Order: sequence, then structure tokens, then C-alpha cells
Amino acid sequence: MTIESSLPPPTAAAVAADLSALGDGELVERTRRGDAAAADLLARRCRQPAYLLALQLLRDPDDALDVAQDALLRLFTHLDRLQRGRPVRPWLYAIVRNRARDLMRHRGRRPRAALAADDPEGGVVLVDDSPGPEDAARRHELQVRVWHALGELSETQREILVLRDYQDLSYEEIAGVLRVPLGTVMSRLHRARRALRERLENAAGGPFHE
Repeated sequence: MTIESSLPPPTAAAVAADLSALGDGELVERTRRGDAAAADLLARRCRQPAYLLALQLLRDPDDALDVAQDALLRLFTHLDRLQRGRPVRPWLYAIVRNRARDLMRHRGRRPRAALAADDPEGGVVLVDDSPGPEDAARRHELQVRVWHALGELSETQREILVLRDYQDLSYEEIAGVLRVPLGTVMSRLHRARRALRERLENAAGGPFHE
């Protein structure tokens, strides 16, 4: 009997701890090989980002949950199509974005604008607790105004601002999600930020200052 064979099998907690140190790419490879624990961890890593992006695009928690679940199902169903070495999250965001657009077109509507900017259910808590009360209140008011102004933008403008300023994707990653050239990303982002500023200034009745 070898030393290894005499050792007790690793616990589920130990396996989870070992997997948690792995990057998304390695989890994808293990999932492709049939590793159920790796697939579960990959799903848990992707679930919240998918939901938050869907919520920011649709502004409806129920619709966002449906889109996120559908996107995760599609991600795992077509996981073999993901090129090795390619980041998982931009590919996931592309699926979420396409499913959100399909839903809006099917229902023939714009996203809701009434979702509260500090709704804990939506995970869009925009208040920074570190400043003093006055600074926190001012920041909260600003973020609420920005959140509502986003709902007034076109679908194209809103999604590129969400991908860049909320999801923090690089220009190259956004180009991959939207399937447009890098120059198009830059020009769309410039126009979207200008449109957002104009709406904020119109709402405030004067120049907008962050």
C-alpha cells in the first residue's frame, strides 16, 4: 500500500478550496473534461455578473433573472466553442447582451427607468460608505441622476456605457462583445458620454459637474 492510497479522500471543502485558486480558463478546461465541481464553481462565478449586466440593460429584476439564467445555459451548452485562452466574461457578456436585445425587441419596449439606483436586490448599490454623510448624500444623488439618465439613452448608447463604465471592460473586450471595430467602440463611447452629459445638464438646468 502506498502512502497516497492510505490517505483519506479529500473533503468537498478541500476540493472547493483547491478549485477557488484556479482562473476561469482552467475551470473551463476542467468543465469540458466533465469535472462537476469545476462546472459548479464556474457557474457561481458567472451568475452574478450575468445578472447585473442584464439588470443594467433591462432595468427589471425579473427579466434580468430570466436573461441571466438563459445566458448561463447557453454558455455551458456551447462551452466547446470558446477558444482556448479567450476570457470567459466578455463571451458571457455577449450572450447576455444578445438575449437582452432579443427580449426588448420581442416585447417592443424600452427598458424600465423606474428601478431604484440603490436597490439592493439589483446589486446596483452606488453609494460609497467611506465619505462623510454630506459627501455620501451628494454622491448618491449624482449616481441616481446618472442611473435614470442612462434609461433615456438609446439601446446602443446605454449598452456601451454599461460595458465600459459599470462592467469595466477594455475597449478590445467591448469590441469583441459588440462585434464591431475598435474605432467604432471609441466613437460610440464618445457619443454616448456626450449624450449622457446633455441629459444630465438638461435635467439640472445647467452645466453638469461631477
